[in-house]
Amino acid sequence: HSPDNTVLKEGDTVLFDVGCRKDGYCADMTRTFFYKKVPSEKHRAIYETVRRANAAAEAILKPGVPLCEVDKAARQIIEDAGYGPNFTHRLGHFIGLEVHEYGDVSSANTKVAEVGNIFSIEPGIYVEGEVGVRIEDLVLITEDGCEILNSFSKELDIVE
Repeated sequence: HSPDNTVLKEGDTVLFDVGCRKDGYCADMTRTFFYKKVPSEKHRAIYETVRRANAAAEAILKPGVPLCEVDKAARQIIEDAGYGPNFTHRLGHFIGLEVHEYGDVSSANTKVAEVGNIFSIEPGIYVEGEVGVRIEDLVLITEDGCEILNSFSKELDIVE
């Protein structure tokens, strides 16, 4: 993705979807920031809902867990908050030599997580014309759970 000519206004949300290549392998991470102003209670609640959805999905990850159940863990939190229709994409994608490798974390994928898998966990809520929030991590499935491969804070942040 590339920046465009949007002029930010106080209170806007800004999604940074960033990545790089290291030794031929791809990375991917998204964080959402609020511009110059503390968000409204509604927007703060949406942010915290996405953060909880991200944490819930990551908490159940281990070998043998069906990927559709990982999607369900995140999606259920968003649905319970009343934003189900505003989560418009799969929960994650596999990543490796390409940023979008074959395979996904979605309600349709009944395959199970396996040691060595690396994929994204990226729940989001998008209310058109109002706010968009996504928090994306890359996870590596380990023998006893998962390792989150990026370390940037997920706390709500206001940028100047």
